[in-house]
Amino acid sequence: MNTVIVPVDFSDTSLNAARYAVKLLSGHEGVELILYHMYQKENEEEVSKENVENLKNELLQVANVNISTLTELGDVFIDELEKLARHREADLVIMGITGRSSLAQIFIGSNALKMAESKFCPVLIIPPNCQFREVKNILLTSDLKEVVNTTPSVPIKKVLKTFQPNLHVVNVNEDTYIELSEDYEAEKESLREMFREFNPEFYFLRLFDVDEAITQFANDKSIDLIITIQKEHSKLYKFFKGSTTKNLAYQSTIPVLVVHE
Repeated sequence: MNTVIVPVDFSDTSLNAARYAVKLLSGHEGVELILYHMYQKENEEEVSKENVENLKNELLQVANVNISTLTELGDVFIDELEKLARHREADLVIMGITGRSSLAQIFIGSNALKMAESKFCPVLIIPPNCQFREVKNILLTSDLKEVVNTTPSVPIKKVLKTFQPNLHVVNVNEDTYIELSEDYEAEKESLREMFREFNPEFYFLRLFDVDEAITQFANDKSIDLIITIQKEHSKLYKFFKGSTTKNLAYQSTIPVLVVHE
């Protein structure tokens, strides 16, 4: 990774995301972390620059990271953030979320989702109560369908190469697995080959238990980061986005990286 953008509005959630980001990137030379703040009134320029510089100085006391700052006048936050990500060819945007911190909230009406829907840049979402810990175990969700064409391996591999974690691939499906069909076996082997340098391990969960199952799985495997591939028409996407679905049964403290197929 070369460029990471961390938008801040000085809310507790955005400050927590910024502090998480510097710890995450500490020791990774060559990565530029851009602290970005958009203000909406011209008379806010001076105080905005001062606040961002103060935050930068605070973060430099936490970890040795290459930090730059950018403040600008704008109207629509997501539009300006997307322009910046495109202009700087960002590898990653790290954002906090507001409101409830369940995984379901990530997919419902937040700026993080709006940014993820731009399909331009992966977004790492930091729940409000998330405390940094070294990324040793990553969970990658997959529906094991047309994986060669629908798995964005380039951004995922950037993350895996950066942190060299144990990779746990979880397939969520509504059917009971007695034995895998030939199609599923073929897709699994394609995904294994795609990420073979990271020695992936595969697991299978049932869809109607996804909230409890992922919670238990994350606890059992000490998962530090979840990667989800956002497919607009997938069952998993509909599960999280659907207005009638129940709330997930826990408050997440695990960061979620959203990438697009």
